Amino acid sequence: MLRYWGAALLAAGTATPAAADTVVVVTARHLLDVESGRTLEDPVVVVTDGRIASVVTRGGARPDIPANARRIDLGEATILPGLIDMHVHLTSNPKYGGYTGLQFTDSFWIAQGAGNAGRTLRAGFTTVRNVGSDGYADVGLKQAIEEGWIEGPRIVPAAYALGATGGHCDETFLPPSFARTSPAMGDSPDELRKRVREQRKYGAEVIKVCATGGVFSRNTAPGVQQLREEELRAIAEEAHFWKLKTAAHAHGADGIKAAIRAGIDTIEHVSFIDAEGIALAKARGAWLGFDVYNTEYTLAEGAKNGVLPENIAKERAVGTLQRENFRAAARAGARMIYSTDAGIYPHGDNGRQFAVMVRFGLAPIDAIRSATSNAAQALGRTGDVGAIQVGRYGDIVAVEGDPTRDVTLLERPVAVIKGGERVR
Repeated sequence: MLRYWGAALLAAGTATPAAADTVVVVTARHLLDVESGRTLEDPVVVVTDGRIASVVTRGGARPDIPANARRIDLGEATILPGLIDMHVHLTSNPKYGGYTGLQFTDSFWIAQGAGNAGRTLRAGFTTVRNVGSDGYADVGLKQAIEEGWIEGPRIVPAAYALGATGGHCDETFLPPSFARTSPAMGDSPDELRKRVREQRKYGAEVIKVCATGGVFSRNTAPGVQQLREEELRAIAEEAHFWKLKTAAHAHGADGIKAAIRAGIDTIEHVSFIDAEGIALAKARGAWLGFDVYNTEYTLAEGAKNGVLPENIAKERAVGTLQRENFRAAARAGARMIYSTDAGIYPHGDNGRQFAVMVRFGLAPIDAIRSATSNAAQALGRTGDVGAIQVGRYGDIVAVEGDPTRDVTLLERPVAVIKGGERVR
């Protein structure tokens, strides 16, 4: 099917067969232009060496295509850019909560993380930001994917998350006799600047910091700030000096505002944000990443998976208020990114958050933008991902129907293409 273009397109182009080996032509019935919100008809997307060389829709000039280019015909589907999840933990697995994970050797987590990467890609998420892993596992997964050993999305790794000794990102489940602590903890601006440099040295492309307590740690309260503003500012300044973006785990209102004032680029969870925090985020241009889906999974399955009662209680306390604050932020026009915290719920279900975002006040096209054009801006990678445009990667997801009318279509893509290669 090349319907509108017909036989003329089949014969177009004068490139040699060798050049044609790297050319892929993707056709469908509709293309959702996420930036304008318009649906265009009969798209022809030409991908050369993994990047988009041309995009033409009905009425446009015929593209120059080698006669023997590979073709991916998606029939009546609607195509849109490959999706971006800005908050995942590929080596985490919700099946093993609380202390149940201690039954496995250390290398188990990266091995099962390879499977999680494949599930994420097949779910339509061609790019993810992995905000925290032990042993630089996300860097290893990224390298294995790029070398073609395993299947998975493009990964923007954070390596170890930075935080305060005894805080949410530290080791909080073991007694003193184990003397175990995360290597990325710091208790002064200078110590935390060094931690930034260490993470970058070993492959981090974004710096994650824990500004407040969290749900799934012990001896921390989600609403309590754990790093001073001057410490957060030191992290942001050092990361930006090295041309890295930053992300802050921040549930509590004070920690959220301190992170925004310090210059952190994206604020994750954002559970207890208040009106002042929303206004500050808008004024400073910070992106907000509410993980508004995973509460349902934790409350339904957490106890069975070994999550401790105290952690389930914290999730119950956080979830409802977080969603109401999401509604307030959406109403105020705050800048949103798609952050799901995959690994707290099963990988591959990333698309289920779209419907929750719409239920709590975001327009469908804005929910889609949060996982495409907005995410690309927040990553600082608008030349690579987030839109079906010339020069960007040939990352495409296809659904049967109009996702601006029914965002649940994004839970079940009919095709996923990464760099011009169809994912099977």
